[in-house]
Amino acid sequence: MKLKLRSVAIFFCAIFLGVSLTIGAGAYRLSQAAPNYQYLDLFTKILHFVQTNYVEEVDTKKLMEGAIKGMLATLDPHTIYLSPELFKEMQVDTQGKFGGLGIEINVTDGFLTVVTPIEDTPAYLAGVEPGDRIVMIEDKAKNIKKETKNLSLQEAVNLMRGEKGTKVTIHVARKGAQGLKPIEITRDIIKVAAVKGGLLDKDYAWIRLVQFQSNTARDVKKKLEQLTKENGRPLVGAVIDLRNNPGGLLEEAINVSSLFLEKVPVVSTMGRSKAKKEVEYARGSAPFKNLKLVALVNEASASASEIVAGALQDHKRALVVGKPTFGKGSVQTVIDLENKSALKLTVARYYTPSGTSIQGKGITPDIEVDRIDMAALEKARQGKFLKEADLENHLVGENEKKEGSSEESGERSPKSEDSKSEKDQKNQDRLFGVIKEKDGKKVRVEDPKELLKIDFQLQQAMSYLKAWNLFEKVSQGTKEAKVSAATE
Repeated sequence: MKLKLRSVAIFFCAIFLGVSLTIGAGAYRLSQAAPNYQYLDLFTKILHFVQTNYVEEVDTKKLMEGAIKGMLATLDPHTIYLSPELFKEMQVDTQGKFGGLGIEINVTDGFLTVVTPIEDTPAYLAGVEPGDRIVMIEDKAKNIKKETKNLSLQEAVNLMRGEKGTKVTIHVARKGAQGLKPIEITRDIIKVAAVKGGLLDKDYAWIRLVQFQSNTARDVKKKLEQLTKENGRPLVGAVIDLRNNPGGLLEEAINVSSLFLEKVPVVSTMGRSKAKKEVEYARGSAPFKNLKLVALVNEASASASEIVAGALQDHKRALVVGKPTFGKGSVQTVIDLENKSALKLTVARYYTPSGTSIQGKGITPDIEVDRIDMAALEKARQGKFLKEADLENHLVGENEKKEGSSEESGERSPKSEDSKSEKDQKNQDRLFGVIKEKDGKKVRVEDPKELLKIDFQLQQAMSYLKAWNLFEKVSQGTKEAKVSAATE
């Protein structure tokens, strides 16, 4: 999105010229010019009084940056001033490699708030959750213990980032929990693999999008081609997993959508001028236009991931399953400023192809599915319903196994049941069941088939995907459908 920078340059010029004016305390009058310039005069007056009368010497650069940050803070959480250091870090982040903890953060009500931990990073494996409010940051090695209330985003980032191998403790307030929870995290170089995937079953793939960074669409295409080759024949369907995806590059969201959509609107943006509506269309030949899709989302699916889910949903290309998404429906552009700093400015709202704004609301799934403790679910399933085979002296069926050992009848001792329950519980990730212990360390479950056993939302997505394919066959009255119905 192109912006005219002339007005921005004039604004900063007016501020800095105003600093050099000689101001008399008694004779000063506000300018009779336009109201905007009256405020600029007021600003320069206050700045002058601070510079000349404050009890200690002041750093003018620090004052100016503080004024800019304060001005932008009155707008929205995503409009911020990027110092040269923070701007450089942001540019590195979108390339998929940076140092730190691995969390996407924002400032909400003055508190540093976790949007989502980035998958496979130290913060993710340590147990940081979306929605956690970071109340305090503690670095014992540096003798730092600082509350985050009203701390700027840049200051918080600087406190949490550090050399690989060093430790930092964040004290978080978590919804539904009492008191603060300290989480110690070992810093590392964060290398984000934006795309992961594998075969969930014959003909069905799982594609996990961690975030939208440079070349994400290219990597999705490569992964689907690789899985098609591994499958030995064209894939029937795929689960596009967007859970805990904080977003990223708008361009890549459009490119990913273009893999499944043919030259239709993907997203539209509308800025201050309601008459100027920009529509972005799918590009290319949609190489996977016939692939059946289920898009899996949750409360931490934000921004670019919401664009993809909304486009696939509106064009009836995917069934959206999971929980309502984060609801970030605004567009930011980054304007380079002098001294290698930048302004990240909210310039528009974006809309799904149907014209729906998701700002503050999010994408509503076609089918809502909660996270469920698989161990608890397994317990609930056992012995819940009385069956014919449970009746004393019931008539034994031809295909019914005769009464035998507890192993043959499917019974388990309380000890083995508790053991399995405990094991399952350890495998439960805080977000969607993908963490396990390996060699004393927490690691992510990488095998899609293993993941499918412990991830309830993924199980449901897979069930709907298979049911969709089966229903389509049945509606066409094919012979193949009868075979599928008997086996699936």
